[in-house]
Amino acid sequence: MLEKNYDSAAVEPRIAKAWEDADAFRAGEGAEPGAETFTIVIPPPNVTGSLHMGHALNNTLQDIMVRFERMRGKDVLWQPGMDHAGIATQMVVERKLAAEKLPGRREMGREAFIEKVWEWKAESGGLIFNQLKRLGASCDWSRERFTMDEGLSEAVREVFVSLYKEGLIYRGKRLVNWDPKFETAISDLEVENKEVDGHMWHFKYPLADGATYTYVEKDKDGNVVFQEERDYISIATTRPETMLGDGAVAVHPTDERYAPIVGKLCEIPVGPKEHRRLIPIITDEYPEKDFGSGAVKITGAHDFNDYQVARRNNIPLYRLMDTRASMRADGEPYAFYAAQALEIARTGAVPTEAEVDDINLVPDEYRGLDRYEARKRIVDAINAEGLAVTVKDAEGNDIPYVENKKIMQPFGDRSVVVIEPMLTDQWFADAKTLAEPAIASVREGRTNFVPKNWEKTYFDWMENIEPWCISRQLWWGHQIPAWYGPDGQVFVEKTEEEALHAAIQHYIAHEGPWKAWVEEKLENFAPGEILTRDEDVLDTWFSSALWPFSTLGWPEQTKELEKYYQTDVLVTGFDIIFFWVARMMMMGLHFMKDEAGNPVEPFHTVYVHALVRDKNGQKMSKSKGNVIDPLELIDEYGADALRFTLAIMAAQGRDVKLDPARIAGYRNFGTKLWNATRFAEMNGVTSDPTFVPETASLTINRWILTELARTARDVTEAIETYRFNDAASTLYRFVWNQFCDWYLELLKPVFGGEDAAAKAESQGCAAYVLEEIYKLLHPFMPFMTEELWAHTAGEGKSRDGLLCHADWPAPAYADDAAADEINWLVDLVSGIRSVRAEMNVPPSATAPLVMVGTSAQTRSRLVTHGSAIRRLARVSEIVLEDTAPKGAAQIVVGEATACLPLGSLIDLAVEKARLEKAIDKAKAEAARIESKLSNEKFVANAKPELVEAERERFVELEQQLASLALALSRVSEAG
Repeated sequence: MLEKNYDSAAVEPRIAKAWEDADAFRAGEGAEPGAETFTIVIPPPNVTGSLHMGHALNNTLQDIMVRFERMRGKDVLWQPGMDHAGIATQMVVERKLAAEKLPGRREMGREAFIEKVWEWKAESGGLIFNQLKRLGASCDWSRERFTMDEGLSEAVREVFVSLYKEGLIYRGKRLVNWDPKFETAISDLEVENKEVDGHMWHFKYPLADGATYTYVEKDKDGNVVFQEERDYISIATTRPETMLGDGAVAVHPTDERYAPIVGKLCEIPVGPKEHRRLIPIITDEYPEKDFGSGAVKITGAHDFNDYQVARRNNIPLYRLMDTRASMRADGEPYAFYAAQALEIARTGAVPTEAEVDDINLVPDEYRGLDRYEARKRIVDAINAEGLAVTVKDAEGNDIPYVENKKIMQPFGDRSVVVIEPMLTDQWFADAKTLAEPAIASVREGRTNFVPKNWEKTYFDWMENIEPWCISRQLWWGHQIPAWYGPDGQVFVEKTEEEALHAAIQHYIAHEGPWKAWVEEKLENFAPGEILTRDEDVLDTWFSSALWPFSTLGWPEQTKELEKYYQTDVLVTGFDIIFFWVARMMMMGLHFMKDEAGNPVEPFHTVYVHALVRDKNGQKMSKSKGNVIDPLELIDEYGADALRFTLAIMAAQGRDVKLDPARIAGYRNFGTKLWNATRFAEMNGVTSDPTFVPETASLTINRWILTELARTARDVTEAIETYRFNDAASTLYRFVWNQFCDWYLELLKPVFGGEDAAAKAESQGCAAYVLEEIYKLLHPFMPFMTEELWAHTAGEGKSRDGLLCHADWPAPAYADDAAADEINWLVDLVSGIRSVRAEMNVPPSATAPLVMVGTSAQTRSRLVTHGSAIRRLARVSEIVLEDTAPKGAAQIVVGEATACLPLGSLIDLAVEKARLEKAIDKAKAEAARIESKLSNEKFVANAKPELVEAERERFVELEQQLASLALALSRVSEAG
């Protein structure tokens, strides 16, 4: 006999071990030779990661599809693996070293540090895989891959070298997001923009050689409203420390105020007076005439917008900071470089990048200072010299003009320090060229986004794509396969041996100073003497961009690659469409070709799921204290309850608002099925291989078999079209309502009756339907269904195989007449029950059911199901009449009207008073909420989740008022 209660904590580990012992999820397991393939690659979690709600949703949806297709007989591969997570892992290991008071990364050196990372990975990395197994993820765990394993590393080298030799990877100097804590470039994804308190300083840049001009402001009609003679141009900045690297001041081409001084030079008001730098005043479309003074300082090496202006106008890019965001302290004294910069400004010369990079324009007194300390001293010096724009204070005194304002500031998401735009030498991929086939694939429908609206996001980014900075100044990662000769010549090859061979050929073939030097070295060669390897590693996204094919063995032409590529569906969050999905498209199309040489997309569908938020719709974050740990939910409610909750709430394009109370509710759904199985078992229901649905004779059995077939079709179609919530809702409705509440209830008289044939048929039918339910529910609730499948084989018997390998239901059974008859009964009883609940009728109260306008078919059904109606609807008798009695609640069922006299069931006066009081209360609350929502200030200033909650509550109250009004009208009519 089945245990009274389902114990997920005991069952889930046992079922997981059964799957593992049977190697149940190995690629192709359970499929016939030559079966159609179905492949999903797991979005590789970070090796440092642990399961969070986003992972839980993402992997639940993948597992539903994987289990579904496996049961449909397909050759399924769900490829697992982990990402080496460059910065995150390096940070974890460095913290560990510090906690253990061991030498730091720089003290121990690169090779020793990398060994420590591998040690940590072996001991602590990959915790998330065990957590995914607890969730029930049916990956082929025997094929686990890691982005730093040798096979994937070979793929990375192959791709880098190939793209370099095709001219699609190059080295150059560009502005990047620089993390001063980790001392590396980082991607936009790793930057978190936050609104912080800031300042806007207004300064005067004096015109060179004492020049002056008439500054004129006009209104929109062209009338002069202000005019004065000026010997300066005013600029505003939130970052005074970057003034040291200004290359120009820009104004809009149509700004008449500054037309007289365009082309002239102005002086940066910082540093020794005798060596003040001069910069040109230029025109560019970037400045806004109506913002600030309309004049913008251009610091191309420390601002992304300024960088574009500088590039367009051949303005020098002067780097001011070192890798830790301190002011540069290298090179000659300031005066030496100031003279060079002055010559550049006066002549309009365009120096080379190398020449500019050598110029350190930080005055001696600021060198080596932290950027914020330098800012403070620079502001103090400008104020002391009287070169700040001033305004009057309350007493009429001139004071420096400083605006206190909110500004957006970029922070490293892991370092939590302010990111510095930095001009550095980096490796770049020509993303624009690589993006073109990827854009065409989606545009032409070879790869589709679900929901489709995400295609716009994809196109917006891909069609405006910038060069991809693929290098990182880290030690943990794929070291770039590039070596430099003694003169800086770069050699890109897969191995140092190949690079050395290329270098020797290069130097021997070219007459020059290095030819003899190399020939001499070759006579007594020592490794590392001729070539020096690039120290940078590749962006983590570079290796994960190869994931759909590198995990299958590429660049080797493996049988797995031939069988399982192209993969089918990619399930991902919207936040990495740019950084992962787009790049997999680029790399897959560039490197994977069919037999005819045509590019092959890495997947045909991208399913983009929404965020999991808290019950109030807020994004989960540690700072808010609203993070929900899926492992704690599994501990409390079981994995099946969590999975089913996530699935039934995963409507396309709608965020999941997760309330643990909902999980408790869906645990009750599992309990309902468990209890139904137990009830069936107590009534002699056991697996009956001889039961043939088509031979069923009882209407109730033919009804449930018809509804089962409809449910199977609807669930199948919903999963195929990625409507996971519809699939789960359909199953919930069938299992809870039709099977448990109605079918088993209506079978009670049969199970307790004397008709042995009817009982035997019903026992076989109930067993058959239960088995089909286990199959249909298995992708959503794998643990409980696998347990019930094994248990219900029958006493002393065992199933022929696991449920995860059972055939997916595809019943073609249909008896519309039987379905209509029982659904009529269900509608009638449900309608009566609904009225009793609305009217607050005591459970023990009974009254006659008066049926009006009945057809012959309905009268026949009333006779057939009379006892069930009386028992389930709690009516004393069934009476046929021509007209509805006065004071009766009326329910239309088919062509007839069912009437329930209220006067014999409730005290009408008391009920009327109760309803009126409830209506007044609901109206008052609705009016309060409506007033808040009509207040523009509330809607604009309140938290969005609070506004949304009030809107949802208002809709609930409107529905409640409609129900109360209907009930009151019934009571009034009856009284």
